[in-house]
Amino acid sequence: MYSDRTGLILAFHGCDIKVRDNVIAGSEQLRKSNNPYDWLGNGIYFWENSPARALDFSEELKKHSKKRTQKINTPSVLGAIIDLKHCLDLTEFKNLKILKSGYDSLSDMLKTEGLKMPENNNIGKSKDLLMRHLDCAVIETIHQNNDMSNRYDSVRGMFIEGDCPYPNAGFKEKNHIQICIRNPNCIKGYFLPRELVKF
Repeated sequence: MYSDRTGLILAFHGCDIKVRDNVIAGSEQLRKSNNPYDWLGNGIYFWENSPARALDFSEELKKHSKKRTQKINTPSVLGAIIDLKHCLDLTEFKNLKILKSGYDSLSDMLKTEGLKMPENNNIGKSKDLLMRHLDCAVIETIHQNNDMSNRYDSVRGMFIEGDCPYPNAGFKEKNHIQICIRNPNCIKGYFLPRELVKF
């Protein structure tokens, strides 16, 4: 009953400036990510209310863009107005039970087929489990098990990421809320983020 979110939110997508400009002009659409390690499953990714984190992400992508099919030459940020509609919100307590049932369903299916359970893994020195094969597989299993009348339009999750900003902090430098849009009709419009104007 409470999975349908009300109201619009602002979210931000880190990308190359050409992608940003083409999407604003209407000559290009953002592409769905279909990587087996996507944190919230397959869809179009945004940072909720954080253009700075979206820019930081696109700058990181530029550093590693030799390994990617989509190159980032000039890191940029695209703003979006989004209606989450029917949302698998993983900040909501009851939805964590849905996540657990998705894991159980995936586990049973893989055992039946004699296949190994995917794993979440670190990259380099990071301890943030940046390669989330298990989480992606669990969320995709939930989507596959849902019938058409209960399809999720979006997935929302909160992530604790990065180093502590000071000793013994209960926060991390890159904490964020991420949104994965499965139904592109959730995106009501795009905009160029503005700089704060002093008055």
